[in-house]
Parts: sequence; structure tokens; C-alpha cells
Amino acid sequence: MKFLDQAKVYVQSGAGGNGTVSFRREKYIEFGGPDGGDGGRGGDVWAECVHSLNTLIDYRYQQHFKARRGESGAGRDRFGKAGDDVVLKLPVGTQIFEEDNETLIADLTEPGQRVLLAKGGNGGWGNARFKSSTNQAPRRANEGQPAEERWVWLRLKLIADAGLVGLPNAGKSTFLAATTAAKPKIADYPFTTLNPGLGVVTVDDAAFVLADIPGLIEGAHEGLGLGDRFLGHVERTNVLLHLVDATQDDVADAYRTIRSELTAYGNKLDEKPEILALSKVDSLTPEMREEKAAELAAAAGRKPMLLSSASGESVTDVLRAINAYVAETRRMQVEEAEAEEAREQAELEGRPDPTEGWQP
Repeated sequence: MKFLDQAKVYVQSGAGGNGTVSFRREKYIEFGGPDGGDGGRGGDVWAECVHSLNTLIDYRYQQHFKARRGESGAGRDRFGKAGDDVVLKLPVGTQIFEEDNETLIADLTEPGQRVLLAKGGNGGWGNARFKSSTNQAPRRANEGQPAEERWVWLRLKLIADAGLVGLPNAGKSTFLAATTAAKPKIADYPFTTLNPGLGVVTVDDAAFVLADIPGLIEGAHEGLGLGDRFLGHVERTNVLLHLVDATQDDVADAYRTIRSELTAYGNKLDEKPEILALSKVDSLTPEMREEKAAELAAAAGRKPMLLSSASGESVTDVLRAINAYVAETRRMQVEEAEAEEAREQAELEGRPDPTEGWQP
């Protein structure tokens, strides 16, 4: 199945049905009076977050979604049928933007979340609604309210605990394949990975989700290579694993290239915790290992971990380092959720805030 992480769609709600002008006319009933029914309400357009999807491919082949309008009312006080709603099923992690692709409408991060994109129009009143003591036979009815329409952008950002970054051929896909059940394409040429991939890692009875994205090159933020649009898939991660290929000539320059691209991308991606690892060290002699590690440490300001996904060297140590960040983040999220619940309960009971001064 082709991976698609961005789509533009048109949504239109249903217009309300028109009210009806009608009068009761039956034998032996002298004063029938108005009996025109109301029009039905138009259908809404909803976006719903579901767990069973992981791509926006469905919205490549269908871009227009229109709800049905309400039916018009009829005599004998019969109301029109309401229009059916339309529901856009979206994967977890989808963001919905206005047509300018900048104004955020909703961020769907939990299965079951729903957001209204276009509200259906109310049905118009029939003439029975306008009957009064001074107007026994009204000959007016309302039209249904018009439909709402808009273009919106759907942008998918994968939900993962940790992300892999690095130049093309830095060993990211090999690491993902060695530590998860994922089966990414692996080859000895750049840009083997064309789409983001996910895998579930298990280490020391703990589990977290690891995301792999296509490699970056210098100038990716200007569109070179595959660009930097896939960086959005590691925006939600708690920690980044930065892999630097030990077999290339200048490991320090490789490190600085990726760091500058993260900074140019923005969204505080360069401020995320980063674990630095020198990959493919099984291809080097002990002397070359020390030399490359020293060069990278001088550029990064800290000592890198020495990693080989092929031989398994230090793989477990790297996973434990990632899991330490993930576990700490989850602990803080639980504490923040408990604190928020305590604040809400105290507010309901009229008590002072029990978390005042609390820091996660």
C-alpha cells in the first residue's frame, strides 16, 4: 500500500430542507388550518480518528465529500427527513488545517476523537409554525439554511516515541530491522528509504515505537534530495537517535549537516533530546574507531556511542538509552494528567488548588 501523508479535500455539509405551506382540507372539518411541516436538517461532515489506518491514501483518489441535504416538509405536519452525515476516517496523528495550510483546526491523537468540519443547515419552518391568534392562516414558510463548504488540508504525523535521523545510508533502516519486526528496504545506495516506517521495540520488558524517516542531505530544507517534509513524522517523538556513518570521510561534517537541517526545519526539533551513535563500527579497525569517535565527539561536544546493527554491538545499550528518555517522559505525562484531574476535582468541590507550585 502506498504511503501518503498529505492530502487536500473539499467538504460540504447538507443544506436544510425547505418548510412547506399546506392547509388541512378534509370532509366534515370546517376549519382545517395550516399543517405544513418543517424541512429536515442537512447532514454534517465529521472527521474521526481511527486506529485501523496508517496512511491518507484513500484521500488521493477521492477529494470531494458532500453530505446530503434535508428533505422538504410536507402537509399533515410531516417533517422532512434529515440528511445523512459524512464521516472522514483518519489515522491517528492526523492534523487538519485550513486551506492556507497553516491554521490548525484539529490534531487527532487519540482513537475515537471527532471534530466537526462542516455543519449541516437547519431545516426551514413550515407554515404551521407561524399560526397565531391574529394569523390563523399563514401563507409563509422558511427555506432551509444553506450548506457550509471549505477546503481543508490533512497532514499525517506518525505517533512514535523515538525517531531515527541521519544522512542517507547512515544505517537507520538496518537498525530498525535489527530491533523491530519491521522489514524496511535495505540496500547499499542512498535514499533506499522513500517513506517513513514504524516498528515496535522491546527491551528489558518495556516497549516503545521507533520511527525511521528518509535520510536528509545538506539543503534539505530548501527541497534538495527528498526535502525535509518527512521530519514532521518525528516531531511528536520524545527523543532522537542520530546515526552517523563511521565509514565516511568526515563524520564531524555529517553530524553538523543534520543538526543544521533540524534547526532550519524549526518546530523545536533541534531542542529534542538526542542520542548520538557512530554506526557501522564493525567495518573499522580499533585505531580507526578511536579516531572517528574522537572527531565526532569534538564536533558534538559529547562522546558518541559505538554501534553496529549488523553485528549487534551496543544495540541493547542504545535501546536502553532511548527507553530511559521514553520512560521518563511517560512518567511526567502521567503525573501531569493526575495533577490536572486533582485540579478539576478541587474546583468542583470548591477547594484550593492542591497542585499549586507543583512542577513535573
